[in-house]
Amino acid sequence: MTWQPELDELRRRQELAERMGGPEKIKRQRDAGRLTVRERIALLLDEGSFHEIGALAGTAGYDESGELASFIPANFVTGTGRLDGRKVVVGGDDFTVRGGAADASIIGKQIYAEQLANELHLPIVRLVEGTGGGGSVKTLEQSGHTYVPVNPGWDYVVDNLSMVPVVAAGLGPVAGLGAARLCAAHLSILVEGTAQLFVAGPPVVSSGVGEHVDKEQLGGSRVHARNGAVDLIAASEVEAFTLIRRFLSYLPPSVFELPPVAANADPVSRRSAELLTAVPRDRRQPYRIRPILAAVFDTGSVMEVQRYGGSIVTALARLDGHPVGVVAGDPYVAGGCLTVEGAEAVTRLADLCSAFHLPVVTFTDQPGLLIGTRAEQRATIRHGVRAIAAVYQAGVPGAEIVVRRVFGVGGAGLTNRHRLTRRWAWPSADWGSLPVEGGIEAAYRADLEQADDPAALLAEIRARLDAVRNPMRTAERFGIEEIIDPRETRPLLCDWVRDAYAVLRGSPPGRPTFGLRP
Repeated sequence: MTWQPELDELRRRQELAERMGGPEKIKRQRDAGRLTVRERIALLLDEGSFHEIGALAGTAGYDESGELASFIPANFVTGTGRLDGRKVVVGGDDFTVRGGAADASIIGKQIYAEQLANELHLPIVRLVEGTGGGGSVKTLEQSGHTYVPVNPGWDYVVDNLSMVPVVAAGLGPVAGLGAARLCAAHLSILVEGTAQLFVAGPPVVSSGVGEHVDKEQLGGSRVHARNGAVDLIAASEVEAFTLIRRFLSYLPPSVFELPPVAANADPVSRRSAELLTAVPRDRRQPYRIRPILAAVFDTGSVMEVQRYGGSIVTALARLDGHPVGVVAGDPYVAGGCLTVEGAEAVTRLADLCSAFHLPVVTFTDQPGLLIGTRAEQRATIRHGVRAIAAVYQAGVPGAEIVVRRVFGVGGAGLTNRHRLTRRWAWPSADWGSLPVEGGIEAAYRADLEQADDPAALLAEIRARLDAVRNPMRTAERFGIEEIIDPRETRPLLCDWVRDAYAVLRGSPPGRPTFGLRP
């Protein structure tokens, strides 16, 4: 006597689950340019590493003799696997079954995936497509009753943001609870062309507010690329999976461990000659910040993580193999001023680094918060103060390279200068309560009005102030600790990062006081 009949039945049911919504629905999925959930999991994870949990969950039909006659699997596939050898939890919506809308099984499986990540301290990857919520209005007629809504598993969804790395990719139409699951992540990705994000889809929008739009117009990548709803736009599903693997490579499995230090072949003593001419002598001339970052950090290690930040570049990178967070001003966008989007990027980067114990390196060229009517209408000051609060609450070791401007509230708040931050300035540094160019005519108005030659007097005043604004004058008063040759930036930061990690190792890692800042 063996249990072979039962094992045969088990295998049969597993095979039925692997058929998903059937050949016609699978063909429709592929014709739309989208992979099936099982294809996605196979592409994302290390080959052969996926261990599925709950494959037998679904809707079964039985004949008169009690034998299984039909089986529709739950439209959520979950389990554990490995990404570059590191164990993760993965959960994906199956759009070929009821368009990814919740059924009696999907809710339990979603909750279990979040709980598994939470209690085993494993990163979680969500592959989102569909609503992932309570289904359509037709479901109400079938069930015979309505219900008071609840977001299933959100006690774990919220807590996981303070526990483990959470990554979510929108891989098709994403609405309702699915949209919320996409946004409740440390990194959210939307695939260009085939994925859309919205609170409610076009039919609901049409009946609810009278707008007649298609899915791309309502929530495509052009809508969300710069508004902060998602962090990154991927050109394809394959690129999205590459971004997921890369992002997780910088982070520990949970808040109870430190980030992994990788082998590094890039010499720490490298002194990039291009840094000497990276910043123009003309203060009004912008420059490219990304080549500067590439010249300082380990080769190929800079990964931007909030591409909507505009005037603020936020990234993860490595120094001698040690993961760090990066904040840098981009003078090519809004003159480098801190905008609403830039403030949101700073906030998210600071919270990420605080939760997962990454030191932060700031490249400061910050003329202050954006000014003007539009900036005031958008409550820029509120968003800027929120970002400054996040910076002050981060609590991880910090280093700052003052590349050029440090002015106003925005410049003052980009790093916490009330605590020890290793700080170096380049000779191009320029700082104060406000830019000299913007304050001369106000401060010297009476003198200029009385002068026989106002233009000559203005030029004379500017020359005097140019001498005062020389960063060497600040160094004389120990207002800046060091002014350095820009080519020394990488060696100095590589030396600092080892000290920063020694501090982190001396303080046991653990839960932050908050996760994702709502």
